[in-house]
Amino acid sequence: MPTDLPSPDIRGYRAEDWDAVARVHDAARLQELEASVGREAFLSLAETAESEGLFDDQVWVACADGAVVGFVAFAEAEVTWLYVDPSRQGRGIGRALLRHALAHARSQGIDEVETTVLDGNRARSLYESEGFRLTETRTGPLVGNEAFTATGHILIARP
Repeated sequence: MPTDLPSPDIRGYRAEDWDAVARVHDAARLQELEASVGREAFLSLAETAESEGLFDDQVWVACADGAVVGFVAFAEAEVTWLYVDPSRQGRGIGRALLRHALAHARSQGIDEVETTVLDGNRARSLYESEGFRLTETRTGPLVGNEAFTATGHILIARP
């Protein structure tokens, strides 16, 4: 992470964050799908948040310049969602959010944290730089839009 960039403020999700979180998700999800399954598999956060369990446990947002610029969700020893506004990527926001989730896992006595990254998603290098290691690769229905087939890499780290 470049040292000249300020760290984002990370705090718990609030209901008034919904519009910003949905905007971040939708922009970043399109980017993610372009590199893997294809844009035609896109469903908005409004369509998937409930069925995919966004709010099953903890959700934190990253704020910079007074705006929500990313978010991470954590449930049952898994980083389930991690998205950063594409215009803010590469500035350490995703890393700060991931480290926050890992610190939470440590504080809860969790020994291993899992995440799944779609094939082609450049975020895989972020996870690996933070100690995640590939344990398995699976191909099957895309979670949230099962009409499409995707390949996901399951990564595990010890927080």
